[in-house]
Amino acid sequence: MTSPTPRSTISSFWHDLPREGKLLLSVVAFEFIGTGLVLPFWVVYLHELRGYSLSVVGILLAVMSAAGVVVSAPGGMLIDRFGARRTMLGVLVAAVVGQTTVAFADNVVTTTLGVAIIGAGFGMGWPASQALIASVVPSSIRSRYFGMNFSLLNLGIGIGGITGGLVVDVHRLSTFQAMYLGDAASYAPSLFLLLVPLRHIGKPVPDPEQGAETERISYLKVLRAPAMGTMTLLMFVSAFVGYSQLNAGMPAYSRAIGDVSTRGLGFAFACNTLVIVLLQLVVLQRIEGHRRTRVVVVMSIVWATSWALLGASGIAPGTATATFFVAACASVFALGETLLQPTIPAIINDLAPDHLRGRYNALSSGSFQSASILGPIVAGFLIGHHWHLEYLGMLIVGCALTGWLSAVRLEPQLGDVANGVVPAGAPLAADEPAPRGSPVQGGVGVEPSGR
Repeated sequence: MTSPTPRSTISSFWHDLPREGKLLLSVVAFEFIGTGLVLPFWVVYLHELRGYSLSVVGILLAVMSAAGVVVSAPGGMLIDRFGARRTMLGVLVAAVVGQTTVAFADNVVTTTLGVAIIGAGFGMGWPASQALIASVVPSSIRSRYFGMNFSLLNLGIGIGGITGGLVVDVHRLSTFQAMYLGDAASYAPSLFLLLVPLRHIGKPVPDPEQGAETERISYLKVLRAPAMGTMTLLMFVSAFVGYSQLNAGMPAYSRAIGDVSTRGLGFAFACNTLVIVLLQLVVLQRIEGHRRTRVVVVMSIVWATSWALLGASGIAPGTATATFFVAACASVFALGETLLQPTIPAIINDLAPDHLRGRYNALSSGSFQSASILGPIVAGFLIGHHWHLEYLGMLIVGCALTGWLSAVRLEPQLGDVANGVVPAGAPLAADEPAPRGSPVQGGVGVEPSGR
């Protein structure tokens, strides 16, 4: 591990950030207030308000992820061909339509349609937003941007989560409908931003070597690019034991095993957000200049600890102790998130050539969404059958596999730039080879189409 670079501050980061990056950051918190209104209550809304069994709820949430998987591959090609901004506009419209549909859906068919639209939007939204960010934020401060973006995102989610926890009432359907409509309305500022002051960014980038031949580059070639196979597997495993369980497994476990109230769940998600907002900059200062693969290993240990705390909530169900352990689980999980979010997206976008960012980020998104299909189904099945110890054991083993993939498989495949130990753009020593996956060395970005 090399010596860390000088610690960054908010003021230095803001000074280095281009105007376009500042505008993109300006609406993040507001947009995700809407997300926070509904995020803690998907399981509660679908199970307790709409009357679907936990198994059906797991399938519905899996449909959301499946829709994201289905559109991720064509979405990546759309980003590379038409630009990230145009794609992102379509994503925002889909989010508005999907949330509105779910708010009023009173049968399985309409609910499935609504969650599928939301999932499709997310499946294209992730790679589109990552590509949009990478197009305006220099590589040297990209990790800091992803970290600050995540902090603001969670600030919005926290505000929304607290508001939702205070407003929603499991005996009043209208309170939940208001939350979903509020989420739909929260996308308006982002739509305005991309339609007016930022209409010039996120345009398609031509392949400097092949021009129009970029359209013929397959996802198989991207998957075979240096480190991308391992990155895809790492994303799948970490998503399965991470966010798919935080969003579906943890609420289901808390309600079914810990007998935690909806307000207790809202409090837990608020704690999750507070930890991220308070610690993200501190974490950024301490991980800059260190190997990103080692950061992922630490994250794996932190997440395993958080799931052990979730298990402790079953010791005294229906009590303040159970709520405490669920909140502790969410808080410790948040620490792991502050390690993950500045790391994985930065690796992907340091590996990706400019003209293929859509495909690289879509592959990452597809692996995340694939895990999110399986995660809610497995969680719903195991928890619904009271196999809670097996459920917790599975998560802890998955965290161990995440750490192994990062330290043993991925680290030898990454060059120093992609692994975060050499500032992007710094000159290489005369005897130092170009980092694997860089345009200098070749790879899918400049490889002749059809090989």
